[in-house]
Amino acid sequence: MTQRIFSGMRPTGSLHIGHLSVLQNWVNLQDEYESYFSIVDWHALTTSYQDRTDYHQLIREIALDWLAVGLDPAKCAIFRQSEIKEHAELHLLFSMFTPISWLERVPTYKDQIQQLGSEGKDLHTYGFLGYPLLQAADILVYKANAVPVGEDQIPHIELCREIARRFNYLYGNIFPEPQALIGKVPLLPGVDGRKMSKSYNNAISLTASTEEIKLKVRQMVTDPQRIR
Repeated sequence: MTQRIFSGMRPTGSLHIGHLSVLQNWVNLQDEYESYFSIVDWHALTTSYQDRTDYHQLIREIALDWLAVGLDPAKCAIFRQSEIKEHAELHLLFSMFTPISWLERVPTYKDQIQQLGSEGKDLHTYGFLGYPLLQAADILVYKANAVPVGEDQIPHIELCREIARRFNYLYGNIFPEPQALIGKVPLLPGVDGRKMSKSYNNAISLTASTEEIKLKVRQMVTDPQRIR
């Protein structure tokens, strides 16, 4: 029987070059798996709930970029997370039995609280604490067997497996425990050496002009001991 995968991207800005290896991996996987790829717009609100960005336009641009790199709607499902209300319903059900301590121990939680908090973002919200739980609902609502992710997302998949295990223990054998599919291409760092991310403002957009690329490249750290 064909295995099923799920993965997604947040529409918090234009796609950047750090996404290219991820998207190429998706293009290859769509021929091997029953594939579900989602623009996870609810997740965008976890760090940008005060932002009045036109998400409709960003979502359209991301969908076009996905098609441009080779994702084929005849081979995979491409959709907007918020259009499938079962994501929110399953997230609510999972929140009834998931201990807060499970969410607090996710490594990226404290890291991003510190890094994004220093930029003036107040992330002491349930939305941010609970986003791995929503992520688990995204994955398990399709009973995905595997999730293509980077190494930094492995703790999230382990949490998803724990949630599936606990649900099955309480209510019967319903959900598979998905495996992480680790991409072979290493994570591309941003211009400041951290993970390339729109949230950190250290990314080079896929649609950047030549001058914008030059400006970003000049910001790159080549010698951390040298005063910049």
